[in-house]
Parts: sequence; C-alpha cells; structure tokens
Amino acid sequence: MAAAKTRPTDASVDAFIDAAEPARRVEEGRRLVQLMREETGEEPVMWGPSMVGFGSYRIVSSSKPSGTGEEWFAVGFSPRRGALSLYGLKDRPEGAALLPELGGYTEGAGCVYVKRLERVDEAVLRQLVRIAHRRSDAEAAGA
Repeated sequence: MAAAKTRPTDASVDAFIDAAEPARRVEEGRRLVQLMREETGEEPVMWGPSMVGFGSYRIVSSSKPSGTGEEWFAVGFSPRRGALSLYGLKDRPEGAALLPELGGYTEGAGCVYVKRLERVDEAVLRQLVRIAHRRSDAEAAGA
C-alpha cells in the first residue's frame, strides 16, 4: 500500500507563512494560525509542503483493510495565491449547516475558499474551527 503524500513534517510553519504571496496572505496566514491555535488548543504543524494543520484523526477508508487508515489534520489551511484554502470546516454535518453564515466564500470538493479573511464573520469561523476540531477530540477518546 502506498503511503499518503500529505503527512506531518518538521518544516517551519512560520517560514512557510512568511513566504506566502501576495503579501496580504502572510498577514492572513498569521491571523489564521492565531485563531486556530486559540480555538483548538493545538500547535500548528506543516502537512506536506503547503498545508498547516491543527489536531489529527484517523481516516478509515472502505477501500482499505478493516482498521487501517491514514492520519489527517482535523482543521487547517493553506494561504494560496488566489484564495485561502480552509480545510475541515464542512466535513461534519453541523459545520456544513453553519457554513452559509460564514460570509464571502466558495466551496471546493474538500475545502472552503476565502479570497479575503476580512470578509468572513470571525465568530462563525471560530465556531466552525471548534466543530471541525471536535473530530480529533472524539478520536482521541476512542469514539
């Protein structure tokens, strides 16, 4: 079985964010690290070369032998040039239901795209981050 390409690394989150472009992505990345750190109680970890994740849980695939799976971050982001990619916000039913209250965003298959962090409701974003992070809490408790 091939190993997942996106795994936690020892790369510097700060260096990654400081290299983001355009310049506003640097500030937005720093703000997201602060917000997600506050809401999850976790420290940021680089996952692969381009994603910052908080917390983790085990994804179990129906296509893999029973009990096997891959580790993935509970909530995270990537400060991409065209938009911030936010991960985990719509993965739980309560997050998907709350998402329309976020403000200016579009959806991808597995993420939410935000062109400007200032255009979303921070209180809703914080709530979405807490909802997404609960998945890793449940995994840690064996639920």
